[in-house]
Amino acid sequence: MSTTQQPLVLAAELALAWGDIQRYHSDLPSLAAPESLIGESSSACGTELGFERLLHEAAHGLAAARGIRDTSRAGRYHNRRFLALADELGLDHSADPHPSSGFSLVTMRAETRERYSDTISRLQLALGAHAAATSGPVQDRARSFRGPATRHGSSGGGVRVKAVCDCGRNVRVVPSVLAQAAIVCGNCGQPFRIAEVPPRG
Repeated sequence: MSTTQQPLVLAAELALAWGDIQRYHSDLPSLAAPESLIGESSSACGTELGFERLLHEAAHGLAAARGIRDTSRAGRYHNRRFLALADELGLDHSADPHPSSGFSLVTMRAETRERYSDTISRLQLALGAHAAATSGPVQDRARSFRGPATRHGSSGGGVRVKAVCDCGRNVRVVPSVLAQAAIVCGNCGQPFRIAEVPPRG
């Protein structure tokens, strides 16, 4: 499989894994742009891309669907409402809240890992194949999914800009992330590109 196909395959696996979560949480909205998760991680979440990260994002998805404000401080601080949603999804937070990120560092419970064991295995295979196809030497692979904490606006993340594809969908990305590898739209199969800003009149 070519390197250019890897983001599309991984995005499809992320969408399938998200669908598996939806089977247990019917009010969880669909994942609009799974490809936007590729190439970025969140220091506010504290985890690299993987199933635990998806569950974290699902907690935010439930909050959005239910009209719950689960974060503050530009999305960095995860409050007790987030923690309640994370608990519903099978995530725990064993320590006191972090001063700047709150209850963001959630981890999967053993029974959650067991429930989704097939999904986790399938996603890990896709993540491994993506890392092998897109990374440089072995010592660089730890950086495969590191990047700006774009949604949370954490330090070092850079400024997000609007990227669009041919069918009109858009994502917010840091240009340096988009420069590392193409982010391909799961709908039209075309890469996202930085939207042109019209000149001011």
